[in-house]
Amino acid sequence: MLKSTLLKAVAATALSFSTWASAHAVDLQFYFPVAVGGKAADTIQELTADYVAANPEVNIDAVYAGSYQDTVAKAITASRGGNPPQLSVILSVDMYTLIDEDLIIPFDDYLTSDEDKAWVEGFYPAFMENSQTGGKTYGIPFQRSTPVLYWNKEAFKEAGLDPDVAPANWDEMVEFGKMLTKKDADGKVSQWGVRIPSSGFPYWLFQGLTTQNDVILANSEGNKTNFDDPKVVEALQFLVDLSQKHEVMAPGIIEWGATPKAFFEGQTAMMWTSTGNLTNVRNNAPFEFGVAMLPANKRRGAPTGGGNFYLFKGASEEQTQAAVDFVQWITAPEQAAKWSIATGYVAPRPATWDTETMKAYTADFAPALVARDQLEFAVAELSTYQNQRVTGVFNDALAAAITGQKTPEEALKEAQAQADAVLEEYR
Repeated sequence: MLKSTLLKAVAATALSFSTWASAHAVDLQFYFPVAVGGKAADTIQELTADYVAANPEVNIDAVYAGSYQDTVAKAITASRGGNPPQLSVILSVDMYTLIDEDLIIPFDDYLTSDEDKAWVEGFYPAFMENSQTGGKTYGIPFQRSTPVLYWNKEAFKEAGLDPDVAPANWDEMVEFGKMLTKKDADGKVSQWGVRIPSSGFPYWLFQGLTTQNDVILANSEGNKTNFDDPKVVEALQFLVDLSQKHEVMAPGIIEWGATPKAFFEGQTAMMWTSTGNLTNVRNNAPFEFGVAMLPANKRRGAPTGGGNFYLFKGASEEQTQAAVDFVQWITAPEQAAKWSIATGYVAPRPATWDTETMKAYTADFAPALVARDQLEFAVAELSTYQNQRVTGVFNDALAAAITGQKTPEEALKEAQAQADAVLEEYR
């Protein structure tokens, strides 16, 4: 009888504590985007659920907010309406915009221990270029990427090319592209040599070409662009020539979202797209494929890309502390490994690649190492104050040249003048 009474009392106490803990849990709202195919959204939800299960004192509402553009727009709108998320993954290049809008706070105030500071220093420097400014850390790299080149090994073999060797430079990409482009007697193309998307994120993939041509599009302070630099003009002329002169790429604007499908269906033998599409390609390509660093010109190179975690103003101290703890947990080696394997995004800390999980994965699937190794040659993605306006101007210039409305030189000269007008107040 006494034992039964004690058990009931213990059970009641446990229930009471559970009810109290639930009632006093810290509630977080977390926005995240998905810009590639595959299981990104499902994996985010799974990781968030794992964290909550291990930390019952925290509730996290992980909200899929659409594309990167949708997510930043929703976060800004919610903040202006007095209901900001406590945490969001937003493009690393939107850092200056979020600072300018006075919507985010730096992580530094919540990373005060030596261990915390070592954690910040443990990210790849190439990713931190778009995460820090003015001596403060505003973004923590998470779903980060670089563009890479994918090629269809069966198409290469059929064209008489070595199926295990990707083009090493621009000249080889053109040479290979001519051998890979298939035309019938009427000149109708069934397979293009290469596909470099020019919608969605046109400036990003084009930045691969400018980096390879040894020119930087914007300064590190985010207030000056170099759109009309002769090396940028030369890179844009090369992009235009792929279609109009060399005839190895489809003319006109090439859709970002349709590119993996075009690759799977044999409409192109090579494509440039994000390493964030790696798992999607691995799961859906009906042929053996290869992955390589982008081809070099004056130098090898590519921009970094993808999203960072940001802390939003308006949260309580408890919420912000919980958000920081969640960010540290989800970027830790084992969680980052799970995320990278599920999506193809580059694990943003070297420590992740030293885990047994990642060692086993890359031993079985070496292409996963390409984007990581390319970080040695990577530069910061184009990012400025008024970033959406400035990149919008630049994207319009690229489109005008690609569609033949203006010469590359004319289009970029006009884009530079417009960017100067926008950024003048920030100098």
